[in-house]
Amino acid sequence: MRNPLRYRLWYTTRQKVVTSVLAGALVITSGWYGIGRLTAPEDRSCAKGVERPQGSDECVGVSGDGYDFGRSKLTEVAAAIARENASLKPGRYATVALLLPLTSTDGAMQTKMQRELQGAFAAQYRANHLSNEQVPKIRLVLANSGKNNLLWRPTVDRLKTMTGAPDNLRAVSGVATSSTQVKSAVKELTAAHIAVVGTTITADDIANGPKGDPFPGLARVSPTNRDEARALAHFGQVRAAKALLVQDTRTGDHYTDTLRAAFTELVKGTRYQPELFTSRGDPNDEGTTANTFQQITHLICDTDAETVFFAGRHVQLRQFINALGARGCQSRAFTILTGDEGSYLGNDKKLDRSALRRKVTVRYASLAHPDTWAAKKEGEKATGGSAADYQDFLELLATVSKAPAGPIGPTDHRSLTDGQVIVAHDAMALAVHAVRQATGQDSRLPQLADVGEQWPRVKSSLKVSGAGGWICLDNHGNPYNKAVPVVELAPEDARQRFVAIAWPEGGPPDPKCLPPASAP
Repeated sequence: MRNPLRYRLWYTTRQKVVTSVLAGALVITSGWYGIGRLTAPEDRSCAKGVERPQGSDECVGVSGDGYDFGRSKLTEVAAAIARENASLKPGRYATVALLLPLTSTDGAMQTKMQRELQGAFAAQYRANHLSNEQVPKIRLVLANSGKNNLLWRPTVDRLKTMTGAPDNLRAVSGVATSSTQVKSAVKELTAAHIAVVGTTITADDIANGPKGDPFPGLARVSPTNRDEARALAHFGQVRAAKALLVQDTRTGDHYTDTLRAAFTELVKGTRYQPELFTSRGDPNDEGTTANTFQQITHLICDTDAETVFFAGRHVQLRQFINALGARGCQSRAFTILTGDEGSYLGNDKKLDRSALRRKVTVRYASLAHPDTWAAKKEGEKATGGSAADYQDFLELLATVSKAPAGPIGPTDHRSLTDGQVIVAHDAMALAVHAVRQATGQDSRLPQLADVGEQWPRVKSSLKVSGAGGWICLDNHGNPYNKAVPVVELAPEDARQRFVAIAWPEGGPPDPKCLPPASAP
């Protein structure tokens, strides 16, 4: 049978030459294409300004265009931020970045991220629409430092390139966990003269002070662990002889390390050695510490202790509460006192709520609570904060929670009881205050280094009246005698119930809000 292709492609000498050349070219082209596909760099972009670093599937970087970093809880509020940013005129705004572990896989941390964004957006909206047209306007961007902040380096490197036009980055807020990675990030940013405002960092060693300012340009709106412990001590009037300490021995966690040191001071005079446990490197890892707590509760029953100070993160705190609820000495009552990590427990589905009905009282030093100023008694001195300031905040939330500004996700009373939305709002308000105070009369934008130099003047009539209380800073950027709401987990349903305001100095600040000469 004849092959018609042979007569078309391979019959004459000329056909053989042409066919051979075409076939060779096809082989070479295919080879180059295949090699190109194999050697071309993989597209690791997630969105504008965001990509997956080599060796990681997390999307890290900086975005103000509505990208939610793959977390559905952030979708609505990220979109609201993008709409606000899109309304701003180039050259007329300063940028503030929120540096947070936005791709955390821990459920409690994801909720915290949502609330950090909600509070910051509320303050951005107030600055741009409800501040008598003060300048500059404020652009807000999200900067993801990765799960447990382990990918902070590429994001911080990106932020350092954004201080010029068109971004004009002038401050970084968020900065919400007291970890080694966050400490390193703050060190890097402040070394580049970028002002930083911490929201929920409470570690004493991520702070400036009389012994030196390792983070020039850092301010915080939350009390240090030492101040939280002092406030608890003034509130509880704990008898050291009837107290003991349960502490995490894992080092390198600045929250736990400094809380342990603060509580050690409070239990001086106790007859009991600390009870020790060691958490995993990832504090959200359940590990085997539940087994250890089962043994520790046996030993606590052998003491006559009434108060247990707990120095550890929220996962281990929950495990300890569950174990103490199942203790053998059910007839005895115990009060657990801890730091602001207790704020995570209200949404922790693994908490055994029945433990709270077995004579276990859990109280913690919260960073903020919606009932703090509403519970103010008639005749009390109007200082340290006010119901009017908090009411203004509630009206602001009502505005930004609905169109056209919102929606931004749930902002009901229950959603505010962990204090995260309030603190994030106040930190952003402090950043805006510094940016505008540093802006000269003849300029649209402040000089970069001038923003962080405003902190010593945030006091008296220049204080920031936050939703969580007055923010009066000392010369090192730390809040002086900040109101500390003491909160307990209600035995009925573990809701976070306000108990009282405590003060690191034993009482509220002077109405003029001027730190005394003896303050750090």
